[in-house]
Amino acid sequence: MDLHRRDIVKSALAFAAAAQGAGAWAQSPAPVTTIRLGVAQPAIGNPPGFYGSSISIAHAKGWIEQEFSRDNVKIEWFFFKGAGPAVNEALANKQLDFAFQGDLPAIVAKAAGLKTRLILATGIRSNIYLAVPPDSPIQSVKDLRGKRVAIFKGTNAQLPINRLLEANGLTEKDLRALNLDTAAGKAALASKDIDALFGGLDLISLRLNGTARIVYSSKGDSPIFTRQGHLLVTDEFATAQPALTQRLVKAVVQTARWASDDLNRDEVFRIWARTGFPYEVWKEDYDGEPLRVRFNPQFDPFLVARYKDAVEQAYKFKLTRAKFNVDGWIDTRFLQAALTELKLENYWPVYQANGKISGV
Repeated sequence: MDLHRRDIVKSALAFAAAAQGAGAWAQSPAPVTTIRLGVAQPAIGNPPGFYGSSISIAHAKGWIEQEFSRDNVKIEWFFFKGAGPAVNEALANKQLDFAFQGDLPAIVAKAAGLKTRLILATGIRSNIYLAVPPDSPIQSVKDLRGKRVAIFKGTNAQLPINRLLEANGLTEKDLRALNLDTAAGKAALASKDIDALFGGLDLISLRLNGTARIVYSSKGDSPIFTRQGHLLVTDEFATAQPALTQRLVKAVVQTARWASDDLNRDEVFRIWARTGFPYEVWKEDYDGEPLRVRFNPQFDPFLVARYKDAVEQAYKFKLTRAKFNVDGWIDTRFLQAALTELKLENYWPVYQANGKISGV
């Protein structure tokens, strides 16, 4: 998030606090007729959808809507081309109750004072890729010094990219780094206005159609170079509507259980293939990895360590002006209740902070 957007968020937060007033919660909350859920991705395809998480499967299947239909509670989905920073602005302006986004934008907003809680992991361990034109002399991350490199800043890719650069003796200052969103970055790479592009699995599509060569993938590398995502809820909604929050979390956990079954792998990829990236792309990105690793809803020691590290790095790289307690930010009560009710306490693997599975 650039300084302008950070100021927008802080201004919106100040306005919201003033409007709420000291006695706002003295009254009983009004009955909820609509739950507003934001997604840090644009909607793609027909019918429109998104990809890469248990939330996206729940959206495609209509399973959250089914959970609340008996109470005539409507689920409204909002999709943001501007990714996490745009979601933050909507949250700060009280336009959303829940949001699916990555770690860095949520950290930036929390450090600026936005009152949220992380309640469920989704879209975790997503790979990052580095693509270059097919005839480029660049062969590795180490060759990026002085090159024009596109990074979609403010998203959950920025911190693992910074970690990767650091591991290769570089920082963003050693590059001619450009802040471009996904579409602009791919267009710039095709026209050779940039030398390299960091991104997600969509860069596999560029390789398949012959317009790019991938010189780095986090697949098989340290999991600290992967991206992490979550579902969060505003403090205001969770406090006023704990029962509704619990039901939404349960619906997503049930979805994660279905999507974690490798018997459903083909259907998961075909659902996502409707959102713009071919089946072959999903198959390649997930090759060799059990689905239950990527659909794990738990904040296990590995994921908590990643968020703590992200808070430290965001402050170190001057992306935030303050640090905060991650343990107090993560609220697992709703998740644990859902896991207990569904008897799924031991279904997903638990990973230690070093990325290795417990007991191995």
